[in-house]
Amino acid sequence: MSGATVATLVMAAGRGQRLGGEEPKQYRMLGALSVLARSLALFADHPRIGRVLAVIHDDDRDLYATATATLGLAPPVPGGPTRQDSVRLGLEHLSGNPPDLVLIHDAARPLTPPAVIGRVIDELASSVGAVPALPVADTLKQGADGRILATVPRAGLFRAQTPQGFRFDAILDAHRRFAGADLTDDAAVAEAAGLDVALVPGDEAAFKITTADDLDRARRLCAETRVGTGFDVHRFGMGDHVWLCGIRVPHDRGLIGHSDADVGLHALTDAILGAIGAGDIGQHFPPGDPRWKGAASSGFLRHAADLLDKRGGRVIHVDLTLIGERPKVGPHREAMRASIASILAVGIDRVSVKATTTEGLGFAGRGEGIAAQATATVVL
Repeated sequence: MSGATVATLVMAAGRGQRLGGEEPKQYRMLGALSVLARSLALFADHPRIGRVLAVIHDDDRDLYATATATLGLAPPVPGGPTRQDSVRLGLEHLSGNPPDLVLIHDAARPLTPPAVIGRVIDELASSVGAVPALPVADTLKQGADGRILATVPRAGLFRAQTPQGFRFDAILDAHRRFAGADLTDDAAVAEAAGLDVALVPGDEAAFKITTADDLDRARRLCAETRVGTGFDVHRFGMGDHVWLCGIRVPHDRGLIGHSDADVGLHALTDAILGAIGAGDIGQHFPPGDPRWKGAASSGFLRHAADLLDKRGGRVIHVDLTLIGERPKVGPHREAMRASIASILAVGIDRVSVKATTTEGLGFAGRGEGIAAQATATVVL
C-alpha cells in the first residue's frame, strides 16, 4: 500500500500492578524519559508514522502532561475498564479522520526497534494484519499444584509482541463486533473476526516491562555512558601543608585558594559536573561567597556526586593526574585514592590517581603551583 497513511495507538491506560509501587509503570523513568515517553517517541520519530495517539487512564492526565511535555503530541484519549475497551475507544477516536493503517502498541514495550515497526508496516501491503513475534525457544510444561502434568510441544508456537498492525477499517469493525469479549490482544480480536493475520520477525529488545526485574533490565539497556573532564590550577603561597585529594600533605608551602585549594578534588568535581552538563564548580560554589572561605573541597565533590545520583546516575571510574614538581605524590597515592573513593561512595578500584612533572617547564616546572586534570566516566 504505497503512500498509505499510518497512525499509532499507544496503550497506556493500565495500572501495572504486578510491578508494584504507587505510580503506574508507564510513568516510571528510564533515564531522562518515562517508559511512556520513550514508547511514544518511537513512533513520533518514525518517518512512516503520520499520527501518534496515547490512550491513558483518566486519572493520569497530570502524569501524562508531565511525561510528554516535550513531545508535542495530540491530547490523549481516555481508556476503558479493559485493554480491549481502551483500544476500541482509541480506534473510534481515529475514525473521525481514519488512516489507512493503524499500529497498536503497548506502552510497556519502550525499546522496540524501529526495524520491527517497519516490518509490520511492510507486511500490511499484502496482509490485513501483522504481528511481530519470536519463536518459543524454551521447553514448555503444563503444570498444577507445583507439579508437571505434561510437556507441551513448542513447534509452531510464537511469543507475540507489539506493535500489532492492521488495515484500519478491518480492525475497527472487528473491535466493534467483539466488544466485551475479553480477548488478550488485538490479533486475537482479528482472529475472532476471521481476519488473516501474518507473523513478522520480532526482536528480543521489544520485551514488555511487567515486573521490577523487567524495569531493571530496561534501565540497563537505556543506560547512557558519559565522560566529563576537569582542569584546575592553584599557585603556592605561605603555609606548611597542601590539601590534595582530601589528604593533608606536609609541604614547605601551601596552596592559595578561597576554599582549601584542593586542586585534585576541584578538577574531579568539574569532571563530574561536566559529564552531566551541570556547569562548573564556580557556578555551584562562587569563589566570592564567604560561605566557602576555607571550606573542605570534599563537600564540593560530594555535591557533584549527589547531583549525579539525583539523575539516576553512578560513577564508573575517575582518573586524576596531578601535575607539579613537589610535593611527591607517591607516598600518599593510596590514601588519596581511598579518600576519593569514600567521598564518591565507590570502590577504590574505580579511582586512579597519577602524578607527573613538566620536566622543569612552565609554572609547574618552576615550582609556582600545582595543576590537575581529571576524567570522570559516569552512567546515567
